Amino acid sequence: DHSDLCQWWRHIVVFLLHAWIPSCFAQTTPPVRLSPTPTPQTAEGPETLKFRLSGFPRKHNEGRIEVFYKGEWGTICDDDFSLANAHVLCRQLGFVSATGWTHSAKYGKGTGKIWLDNVQCSGSERSVSVCKSRGWGNSDCTHDEDAGVICKDERLPGYVDSNVDENKVEEVRLRPVFTIATKRMPVTEGVVEVKNKDGWAQICDNGWTPKNSHVVCGMMGFPHEKKVNKNFYKLYSERQKNHFLVHSVACLGTEVHLAACPLEFNYDNATESCPGGMPAVVSCVPGPLYAQSTVMRKKLKMPSTIRLKGGAKYGEGRVEVLKGSEWGTICDDRWNLLSASVVCRELGFGSAKEALTGARMGQGLGPIHMNEVQCTGHERSLWNCRYKNITAEDCKHTEDASLRCNVPYMGFEKTVRILGGRSRYEGRVEVLYTETNGTLRWGLICGEGWGTEEAMVVCRQLGLGYANHGLQETWYWDSSNVTEMVMSGVKCTGDEMSLSQCQHHRTVNCQKALARFSAGVICSETASDLVLNAPLVQQTTYIEDRPLHMLYCAAEEDCLSKSAAKANWPYGHRRLLRFSSQIHNIGRADFRPKAGRHSWVWHACHGHYHSMDIFTHYDLMSANGTKVAEGHKASFCLEDSDCDEGVSKRYECANFGEQGITVGCWDLYRHDIDCQWIDISDVKPGNYILQVVINPNYEVAESDFTNNAMKCNCKYDGHRIWVHNCHIGDAFSEEAEKKFEKYPGQLNNQIS
Repeated sequence: DHSDLCQWWRHIVVFLLHAWIPSCFAQTTPPVRLSPTPTPQTAEGPETLKFRLSGFPRKHNEGRIEVFYKGEWGTICDDDFSLANAHVLCRQLGFVSATGWTHSAKYGKGTGKIWLDNVQCSGSERSVSVCKSRGWGNSDCTHDEDAGVICKDERLPGYVDSNVDENKVEEVRLRPVFTIATKRMPVTEGVVEVKNKDGWAQICDNGWTPKNSHVVCGMMGFPHEKKVNKNFYKLYSERQKNHFLVHSVACLGTEVHLAACPLEFNYDNATESCPGGMPAVVSCVPGPLYAQSTVMRKKLKMPSTIRLKGGAKYGEGRVEVLKGSEWGTICDDRWNLLSASVVCRELGFGSAKEALTGARMGQGLGPIHMNEVQCTGHERSLWNCRYKNITAEDCKHTEDASLRCNVPYMGFEKTVRILGGRSRYEGRVEVLYTETNGTLRWGLICGEGWGTEEAMVVCRQLGLGYANHGLQETWYWDSSNVTEMVMSGVKCTGDEMSLSQCQHHRTVNCQKALARFSAGVICSETASDLVLNAPLVQQTTYIEDRPLHMLYCAAEEDCLSKSAAKANWPYGHRRLLRFSSQIHNIGRADFRPKAGRHSWVWHACHGHYHSMDIFTHYDLMSANGTKVAEGHKASFCLEDSDCDEGVSKRYECANFGEQGITVGCWDLYRHDIDCQWIDISDVKPGNYILQVVINPNYEVAESDFTNNAMKCNCKYDGHRIWVHNCHIGDAFSEEAEKKFEKYPGQLNNQIS
């Protein structure tokens, strides 16, 4: 009977789907079924176990090791773990052997059961189930101790992926059919297609719901779906030969991928399985960053109570929320894809690609506002989700939650390239240029005025992270056959999505128009992030009247105000506003001076080398932003004065040592050292703003420049000074910042 047959097929399909959906989501290496060999030690034979690799950051041959036992996935504790254990597990994953293993949840914390603990294999076992352990489900560990394995990227001979199901939805796309839509980026509307063998197949429109569209739009990088005019597509589809791979989709709307929705596949490529023969069509609403018209952009405003920090690309970063007038972070307890998707969509991106824990995008500063956030996935804002307020004991910034969102494909990486360097992360910058007759060619960019902000845009456009350096000369790299300059005077703020959005000269105007003087970049996946300890400035500020005869060194270093030159040396004194600076590196790469040690300058006065000309600006400004006094600080010597628990110092200036600030460490300039002041001898009593800006000329790349400035209110009565309300430039809401309205501010190289 035909209907019985259908029912039977349906059961088979549902069974297969249940088998592969869980593994699809953990970015898995599919399970390997071993030939059944009875094992006396355990009731579960190895043939009923499945294994997979999960977590992040990982490749297909490394990750958190997870085992499927008694119907659920769980992890293995790192106690007593060894390379021998990893060998056994890698073979069960279908690899020849292990090259290493990891402890302490290096790939992130798993969820659910911890199936095995104190595992001790000799290395030759056929299955981990025959190795010594505490037994299944018996463990005294937490998920902070989840073990990971790194397998040799070579499959076992004769390895067959037993979980291959032709009907797997991995890649999904929207294919535009209007000719005008095919030329515009991003593509927001079109026929939904899924990758099938070597081609693309359609999904039947019958029973298609807005919830399904919501999931597809989320995958494409868009926050919302909208109604579509089906009549046009109906006419279009009648002229097309459609191949319907899927004939029924039933999403809840909270899924982050179509593969997580219940799907029914067609096995016989029959068009009859889609009465009406209409393919599913989806139309999405882009977020403000991707809206095509300025009218739309204004209509779709970015939320003002949530932001992303410290990510190299658009749509990724540490999640920060505004509570009262102060920005703070979110603790990663219970942080998952559902909650991360709510944030992504709220910010105008699609659903979340990854929910990251353990401060993977760097540690935040200030308060932690939320803990145990639990969203259903339907919420319009993170604030509508369930969460707990934080108590100081609950969480530390090492547990700051971050995420990566699906973002629309813009094709920006096709219009710029870097060539000639020693790796794909560096090279001479070339842009794709359209000549008046319509031919396309690559030309060089004039190196004059090229700097960190411009390089930041190129590195982001190519998906290579941050810019370590923007180079104005590239003679030491192989020159390509491209020699002509097609762009000059490039000026970027640093937040542009592509170089084409930066200002540049209408016609090329370049003094040194030779290929050797063209612009270049060195990119890096990670960057440092320096930030000043604001409360310490507030606690340590005072005035000192210092005799001139003790200030010869400072005069030589140019640390005194101009009027000091006219003073009656060595008699008299200067009035100095002194304070301590404690500069932390909270980024993901060490802060190193741009100049190599061959060009550091020896300062006999202080008895060590300076590695940067200007490391910090100190200014005292009137309420309207006019400087009334200024100081500057060369990097007297960049070193690790102290570090967070568990981090060891790496940089020390003594004996021409390496200079820098390690991630998790800080450099302390005490209030009593030379030039750690502003000369305020000429300042009249009044109300002022004290401003400190680190790395003011962007000499060294950082993941975030908005936190490089610190400001305080000051009251000076001619004898004493009061300093209050010291804070980092991006710590408060815009309203709270209006008190410092005249502050010139620093541009940011990040999306926040």
